[in-house]
Amino acid sequence: MKTSNALLFILVLLYINASTEWPTHTVCKEDNLEISYKSCDPQQDFAFSIDHCSDVATHTFNIRGAMVLRHSIKELYVKLDMIINGKTVLTYSETLCGPGHSKLIFCGKKKGEHLYYEGPVTLGIKEIPQGDYTLSAKLTNQDHVTVACADFTVKNYLDY
Repeated sequence: MKTSNALLFILVLLYINASTEWPTHTVCKEDNLEISYKSCDPQQDFAFSIDHCSDVATHTFNIRGAMVLRHSIKELYVKLDMIINGKTVLTYSETLCGPGHSKLIFCGKKKGEHLYYEGPVTLGIKEIPQGDYTLSAKLTNQDHVTVACADFTVKNYLDY
């Protein structure tokens, strides 16, 4: 009986491991703006939310994000790509944590610790581009290992 339970447990784990595709999460859907995301890291999903979708267009808005770290963060780098019709039209990268400049409160967190951020974010742009596009975000650490990765789908029909 113990052998069959162990075999069943192993088969379930193998099935889960082989079919991991994270669901698409809706961040917000209001008026003419819709934002959703899907983790592109096959081993980890994460939680992300925005208070009000309409706040995104006001330059500063409140977000919440949470995950359990699979890798330590001594240094953290972000790379963002805006993709329209399958083509990258804009790329942005920045060091978020590193020697001499730690812009985030979770710089220095260790593997296994919970990462949680709640607070304001400023995009630094005047308006969100209209249309349907993907914003691909990838966070890597000092070892060039993916800490988090997501593809955000933005559908914006706001008339500024």
